[in-house]
Amino acid sequence: MKPRGILLFLTSVIAALAAIGELFPSDGIALGNRHLSFTSLHSLVVARENHKDITIEAEPPEMLQLRDSVSYYRSLVNEGDMRFWLPDAHYLDAFWRTAISARRQGRTVRILHYGDSQIEMDHITSRLRAHMQRTFGGGGPGMVPFRTITPTLTVSQSTNGELIHISSFGDSTVVRSSGNYGPMMQCFRLGGNASTTLRASKHKSVDDHAKQFSRITLIHNNRGNRLGAELTDRQHRANYPQNTTESGIGSMVWQLDSVTTHVRLSVNGNADLYAVLVDDGPGIAVDNIPMRGCSGQQFTLIPDNKLTAAYAQMDIGLIILQFGGNSVPYLKTSKQVSTYCQNLGRQIDHIRLCCPSAKVLFIGPSDMSTRLKGQLQTYPIIPELIDSLAATATAHGAAFWSIYHAMGGHNSMPEWSRQGLAGQDYIHFSQRGADLMGDRLSQALDNSYRLYLLERKAKKSKSQKAVK
Repeated sequence: MKPRGILLFLTSVIAALAAIGELFPSDGIALGNRHLSFTSLHSLVVARENHKDITIEAEPPEMLQLRDSVSYYRSLVNEGDMRFWLPDAHYLDAFWRTAISARRQGRTVRILHYGDSQIEMDHITSRLRAHMQRTFGGGGPGMVPFRTITPTLTVSQSTNGELIHISSFGDSTVVRSSGNYGPMMQCFRLGGNASTTLRASKHKSVDDHAKQFSRITLIHNNRGNRLGAELTDRQHRANYPQNTTESGIGSMVWQLDSVTTHVRLSVNGNADLYAVLVDDGPGIAVDNIPMRGCSGQQFTLIPDNKLTAAYAQMDIGLIILQFGGNSVPYLKTSKQVSTYCQNLGRQIDHIRLCCPSAKVLFIGPSDMSTRLKGQLQTYPIIPELIDSLAATATAHGAAFWSIYHAMGGHNSMPEWSRQGLAGQDYIHFSQRGADLMGDRLSQALDNSYRLYLLERKAKKSKSQKAVK
């Protein structure tokens, strides 16, 4: 049948039904035990007019766009090469709330970045510091030891005096102590007089936020009757003396009237000098704490009461642990991996006990190459180690992020080396490679931050819509 014929047929049927509906008795027809009725065209029209629309109101375009944005950033945080493994979906939310409010509340919230030789010379940390301070405010190079152990582009130091280096890591020539290491896992024992001079960097690769400071803090463990200290602002020719007779772990703080780039800190007495915090203004401070040769198992060497007291001298929002690379060459079996991860789980537990207000982020090792049958290959144990580290971190209440995945995964290190992003040892990043990895870590955290903001906005919009 042609379309015209079909249309004519349907029109005829509808007209016939309408006619029957008008002629059919409104109260129907009784046929024995049955009753027949037929709806008229008029009743259909009236029913339609009286019909109450119960369809769900379509979401406005901005809500649809918001939902799409939430889904997009959620996929970045939970999937792909730069994803996070989280103990729960909103694990980092508390840190983002703290970071957002820090400047308004006049707080200097710290991110402590512990790691092995991959972060020496402020590698990776410097890029994270720049990103966080641009986003949330704050400035200065952050925490440094009283005397430089590893040179860095971010701040220069010259130190003299009667000091003994005490460290929880390093070769056999380093002096050990019964837990008196402080938050940097090392300290300098003062037995008389000493001084350290701090100069802000002028290097073009250092972010401007780190090139000045206005607040200096000395964290110490006073072992004598009196500990004296004097801060000299060389730039403005001003002196600020302080002293304390309180024994035990404490801190001295100097808040300058204006920013400076050159100070000298002189001390006298008997004390363990744990760290010097070099900051500028409220916001975020990001501290680089390299521990050459470490596998991340030093934290439990400090008794919980001492580490708790040291952490209490600071306002800590996030603690980053970047370890595993030094253990890779020695891990051969699944049992060895399991034992290592169990030990790391105890370290996370210890840190969370001593600093319960901070979130913990564990960063696993990069790709590392060894020669197998004459060819450079990823160490066979690394994929299993990464999986085990992720599972361990989340099981012990910490987040996990994988440099191995962020750089490309299996056999990516030779390509990084070929491009000048890593050294010929196929283990360590070059300056360019460290900068790139610092940017990728910053981007991953920024993805989490943007997801937090979008989910908060979506929740607020939903709440406002419910009120209306």
